[in-house]
Amino acid sequence: MYDLIVIGGGPAGLAAACAAWEKGLKHILIVERDKELGGILNQCIHNGFGLHYFKEELTGPEYAGRFIQMLSATGVEVRLDTMVLTVTASHQVHMVGQSTGYRIEAAKAIILAMGCRERTRGAIAIPGQRPAGIFTAGAAQRYVNIEGWMPGRRVVVLGSGDIGLIMARRMTLEGAKVLACVEVMPYSGGLNRNIVQCLQDYDIPLYLSHTVTDIRGRDRVEQVVVSKVDEDRQPIPGTEMVFDCDTLLLSVGLIPENELTRQAGIVMDARTNGAVVYENMETSLPGVFACGNVAHVHDLVDFVTAESQRAGVAAADYVLGAPPADCGVLEVEACDGVSYTVPQRIRPDRVEKACDLFFRVNRIFGASQILVQSGDTLIARLPREHLAPGEMEHIVLPRALLDKAWTNITVSIQEVATQ
Repeated sequence: MYDLIVIGGGPAGLAAACAAWEKGLKHILIVERDKELGGILNQCIHNGFGLHYFKEELTGPEYAGRFIQMLSATGVEVRLDTMVLTVTASHQVHMVGQSTGYRIEAAKAIILAMGCRERTRGAIAIPGQRPAGIFTAGAAQRYVNIEGWMPGRRVVVLGSGDIGLIMARRMTLEGAKVLACVEVMPYSGGLNRNIVQCLQDYDIPLYLSHTVTDIRGRDRVEQVVVSKVDEDRQPIPGTEMVFDCDTLLLSVGLIPENELTRQAGIVMDARTNGAVVYENMETSLPGVFACGNVAHVHDLVDFVTAESQRAGVAAADYVLGAPPADCGVLEVEACDGVSYTVPQRIRPDRVEKACDLFFRVNRIFGASQILVQSGDTLIARLPREHLAPGEMEHIVLPRALLDKAWTNITVSIQEVATQ
């Protein structure tokens, strides 16, 4: 029996395994379905990674390489090219690999670090014909950066998530003409720095409150029709724009990869599409933890690392020490202006010094205050100059504040009136 099995060898799994090893676990297994460690970072050859954690700017492969090197200094076992099929409530992991065949391994603790996947055309029901030339932005990124294939020459990007913005720049640098980036919401879903560096620096227009309403072409995409949408995101007749193109890239959201989580009977959060977790990233199934994009979609890998290290330490504590006695649980509720929070539950007695709380807002805010309340009692008021859905927010709740919370905690946004 393993002390710990980590499912996923991307940035979350690597950080969690290294942290658990340093905490004292010596019989750890990482299971990765790809042929090498690193996850999505291997195809993210642009820079901008590591500014928070390593205090320097790295590319995705360089960031992954740092953790792979750390892992090589440990005795953590790695199984590549191995797919996990099922995780059971009794901590059994069913897996199949080319070299090992079908195996069932047991563990004292499990960390879920499977990452996320992209929404496809079918998930958002774009009307029109079904020609070649329609790719998710991540698939196009892999074709260009790893396989050395060029998806197309005249490109329209639907969605302004970070991968879409980065691929608009990447396709331009490879010689393609990116005609437009189209976003159905009245604001971008990506980081502001990516809007500037990937669109504005290359004179690529961004059409907010617009969407693709038709795809034309028999064998290959020939045209896409873009229409303006109203407040209900319904196309407005007469606003159509026709772009002559051969490629449509979709950057329309990411979905945490949680089929294994659901199979195990773990309580899910419909807002994050990830597991409901406690302050130490433990799920509703004792001894099973979730971290990284499988818990909620992050915007910076540095935050994935910090969260996953917390999960790794917690998993080691679970294995090495007797589980603490049951204690009170505070439910964290997302209220006005907040889409979700992670963690969704906090056990104050298990918080040593402070609890990290992550959330996203559901619209753009100017000068605002983050209000943390317990019932009618205000326990924290945190000012912000700007809040946007594309940027994940992070606050720290000291143990002393949590001890003042006698009922559930609510997190809301109050915009400050300006004169």
